[in-house]
Amino acid sequence: MTNAESGPSQLPLLQLTNGFMSFKTFAAGVELNVFTKLAGGRAVTVEEFAELIGLELRPADILLTALTSIELLEKEGDRYRNAPVSEAYLVEGRPYFFGGYLQFYNHAMYPGWQHVVQSLRTNRPMFVDSEKQDSVFASDEDRFLMDFFWNAMHALAGYTARALGEVYDFSQHRRLLDVGGGSGGFPIELCRSAEGLEASVYELPHVCDIVREKVAAAGMQHAVTAVPGDFTADPELPGGHDVMLLSQVLHCGDEAANRELLKKCWDALEPGGTVLVCELLVNADRTGPSTAALMGMNMLLSHPGGQNYSEADYASWLTDAGFADPYVVRFEAAGANGAVVARKPAA
Repeated sequence: MTNAESGPSQLPLLQLTNGFMSFKTFAAGVELNVFTKLAGGRAVTVEEFAELIGLELRPADILLTALTSIELLEKEGDRYRNAPVSEAYLVEGRPYFFGGYLQFYNHAMYPGWQHVVQSLRTNRPMFVDSEKQDSVFASDEDRFLMDFFWNAMHALAGYTARALGEVYDFSQHRRLLDVGGGSGGFPIELCRSAEGLEASVYELPHVCDIVREKVAAAGMQHAVTAVPGDFTADPELPGGHDVMLLSQVLHCGDEAANRELLKKCWDALEPGGTVLVCELLVNADRTGPSTAALMGMNMLLSHPGGQNYSEADYASWLTDAGFADPYVVRFEAAGANGAVVARKPAA
């Protein structure tokens, strides 16, 4: 945006500066259960909203105006109701509830971003002591992480898996290994939609307990199992699979670690099998998109190694590991914008 007389407008800078206000307003709405209490098309006046949420009239009016301005609520006449996106994803108990993910970032990640300059200057994460621990996921001692993070990631994984399943046909495969698959959101969704597909979630032992809980809750015990292990330390991955998935795994590691893991995938994958690297992919020019680039900043703050890489990076590493014919399937989801797909030759 420019002005012929005064030059570029300051408004883009103002929008960037005020970004935290939108985020914290969004977080406040989730924490106050606004969207869950307005579920089912409920429409309320300012006075009714104040009583419903337990606020005085002034803050209730301010919050309603703010939530409507960022398109999380809609107003008709003198009544406010959930916008479609809020009704779909911000009502607690819905299949792809996004509120847990938002609250994790609000309570766990947001404070750490206060130290982003220190992380940039030292090339060290702010959420883990890199001299003592390789990953924020390595221990079950942090109950906040165990009880909150995995639940937050689960709904995000399920929605992203649904988007991936719409552009890649998993029904052509028999057995999926989800390497570092978290709580099992991906294989639960994929096995539900791809007839005949079975899957194993290869995860740290304490995370496998969460996988089993999520699988049981989804009624998918017949198709999805948990396999304990550590892909950073184990010399090999479980065999017997004709497709492997690495979703939001490789962005946590540096190039050397990622090349080593892809070699393990090559060794364990059945001949003729396929590997998919599902990530927020940076473009070839390394100019965006912002979702991928900013997640790279988040990796700097949270992991000793890792960043968001381009599809060209992944394609090169896959080819060097022995995989053939890498290509990209693209989709739009909160957890990824595409997957780099490659195959292990049959002979």
